Amino acid sequence: MSPDGKLQHQVMAELSWDPSIDAAHIGVTADNGVITLSGHVGSFAQKRAAEEAARRVKGVEAVAEEIEVRLPFEAKRADDQIAAAALERLSWDPTVPRHAVQVTVDAGWVTLTGQVEWHYQRQAAEEDVRGLAGVVAVSNDIMIAPKVNCRNISDDIMHALHRSWFFDPKTISVSGEDGHIRLIGTVHTPHERKVAAATAWAAPGVIDVKNELRVV
Repeated sequence: MSPDGKLQHQVMAELSWDPSIDAAHIGVTADNGVITLSGHVGSFAQKRAAEEAARRVKGVEAVAEEIEVRLPFEAKRADDQIAAAALERLSWDPTVPRHAVQVTVDAGWVTLTGQVEWHYQRQAAEEDVRGLAGVVAVSNDIMIAPKVNCRNISDDIMHALHRSWFFDPKTISVSGEDGHIRLIGTVHTPHERKVAAATAWAAPGVIDVKNELRVV
């Protein structure tokens, strides 16, 4: 079996293994470490779960996600119902500042706007609405308000990475300007790559993280 064929098989096995995904209608192709997912699923939550499952597989360097969400009849909701449910869900989440996020819905496509101080708050808002019935896609346009006095942000992130036993200081470099952070270098696993990005996002003043770490 070719390397691409083996990788395709491994991704398909991972999709079938995950109980939150109905993989019966998902197609997988592999090309030099790039996985393309196609087909359809019954919810947006499954669509995201399929992408995350593919990224977990060893050897996957990138995922092109082309899965369509086809809602079953009983899961369809009117846009005003989805918007009301989203606002209620956000109001119950203590990590999302009250009235900081606005919701618009068009044919099941939810768009989040507004401004928060931290990436985790932006991420939490998206996770709140992702699994709602009737949602077919989510656009997260929430802005992160820049913090004052973030001149040493790159150094702070490097210190945080050095505190972790995951990372070798010699293999990662951090650069940044005006809250835009860039991670360059190598790590050993996709999990380490994800942890490095999360570490960078945790720094005050970060509004964007460009993760260019390679898994070797």
